[in-house]
Amino acid sequence: MYSLGNQENMRKITAKKVIIDFFWVTVGTILVALSLDLFLAPNKIAPGGVSGLAVVLQHLFGWPIGAVTLAINIPLFLIATKVLGTGFGAKTLYSTILLGVSIDALAFLKPLTHDTMLAAVYGGIIMGVGLGIVIKYGATTGGTDMAAMTLHKYIHFLSVGRILLIIDFIIITMAGIVFSPELALYALATEFITIKVIDLIQEGSGDERIAIIISDKYEEITKSILEEMERGVTELKGRGGYSKQEKNVLLCVVTRREVTTLRNLVKSIDPSAFVILSTAHEVLGEGFKNM
Repeated sequence: MYSLGNQENMRKITAKKVIIDFFWVTVGTILVALSLDLFLAPNKIAPGGVSGLAVVLQHLFGWPIGAVTLAINIPLFLIATKVLGTGFGAKTLYSTILLGVSIDALAFLKPLTHDTMLAAVYGGIIMGVGLGIVIKYGATTGGTDMAAMTLHKYIHFLSVGRILLIIDFIIITMAGIVFSPELALYALATEFITIKVIDLIQEGSGDERIAIIISDKYEEITKSILEEMERGVTELKGRGGYSKQEKNVLLCVVTRREVTTLRNLVKSIDPSAFVILSTAHEVLGEGFKNM
């Protein structure tokens, strides 16, 4: 009975996770579509990837961006699945199809700006947020990443990252020829912003700080951090490289706003303490974000 109950709970948890994953993949994919419809495509900014190629082809032949995206992505997905296996999963196929449909379905929306700089910046931000969410929940929107992984299977001397860079460079160069070199530069700026925002979504905002404290008065410092700041402290065993003496090293994570409090606390107890502060991209656990 216990085993059956456990299995039932696990099924419920798995079903809930699948629903949450698909919900956020949907949100992220629609944000990518909005970045193209509201900012990038109307201003002839063609960032790297299949969507950038679709923007160029729309300008040349009048083809709908979403339909072109689907026409390229679906064969890429099938080829990648055949060459690399089924690791891409249902979420990637869902996101790929949804992106193509959403771009054309939302094409009736009026662009929010015709200022190229604003379009490049905000288009890049919204696309980065969308792609970051999609990737965070275990999917991709298809495109050149699948092409790069497939080509890497046969071109071993180039990494996936370099192949992806070459493909995106070719597409942005094509946009520069079709539109103008200036618009190609805007597209590069959009690509840079998108990558940075994706990293921010994946790694966190870096609002937390890691403190490493070396002091002979480690017990007093530990007590003060625990009681006054209500933060956890971990004691690590160390040894001085020169003196060869055993040392207790304190490891503590605080928010950015608490750094000054921590610094003043340590200084009041031991002005000669050695303190290292560095940025933590993401902190998971009690007192911070849930795992």
